[in-house]
Amino acid sequence: MPELPEVETTLRGISAHIKQQTIAKAIIRQYQLRWPIPANIQQLLANKSIAKLERRGKYILLRTNSGTIIIHLGMSGNLRILTKPTPPKRHEHLDLIFHNNKILRFTDPRRFGAFLWVEGDPYEHPLLRNLGVEPLTKEFSGQYLLSQAKGRTIAIKTLLMNNAIVTGVGNIYAAEALFASCIYPAVPAKSLSIERLDKLVKCIKLILRQAIKRGGTTLKDFVNSEGKPGYFSSQLKVYGRNGSPCMVCGKTLERMLLGQRSTVYCGSCQR
Repeated sequence: MPELPEVETTLRGISAHIKQQTIAKAIIRQYQLRWPIPANIQQLLANKSIAKLERRGKYILLRTNSGTIIIHLGMSGNLRILTKPTPPKRHEHLDLIFHNNKILRFTDPRRFGAFLWVEGDPYEHPLLRNLGVEPLTKEFSGQYLLSQAKGRTIAIKTLLMNNAIVTGVGNIYAAEALFASCIYPAVPAKSLSIERLDKLVKCIKLILRQAIKRGGTTLKDFVNSEGKPGYFSSQLKVYGRNGSPCMVCGKTLERMLLGQRSTVYCGSCQR
């Protein structure tokens, strides 16, 4: 599913086209996503101007002066900017048409995504209220991870993928960062020293920034706001490479399940 770099890439791609622009109308072709789109969404959004765009975890927030659109891309969704009316294809469920003639089109083949409207503080919405720190902020540090890991036997990879602790890292980037920092994914979080956690945090931030720079990772479905894939998949060292040789030591990469998620690792490099 789209993770933080893919969502950030999407946000940056649509911002230049719709920031400070006014919605002329909304066209809804499918109301039943993971949560139903409000039945009166056309009336709610008519003539609303997008004052600000933000990302919180894997959610995109389109703020207006009277409420916020909260969007989640689900397992395989995307947002694209169209510059002229284009007949919708299958799974293209929603269009926001702006007065500048740009169209924001939401595609969601599996319908696990969300398109919601909230008045008041969007960060108090149940989907956002309990999200942890953002991994690209100064609040996310080795010391912070140490405090969260204290006394916990949970595997470090499982800890990283707990959105109440750190939001948006996801399976791909957790696996890659653990490899880059030479940490075995199943090692108990409480057993890691501050030095190793500092290195892990640095690797997470570096890999996330590199992935954003390359437009995210396309494994199957993800495309950006221009309909183009992300190119970070060519940089993956372990994710999806079970049975292949490690790029560092040459040993065959192995696979395990942690928290019902597949994890590929090097039994030689990661301890």
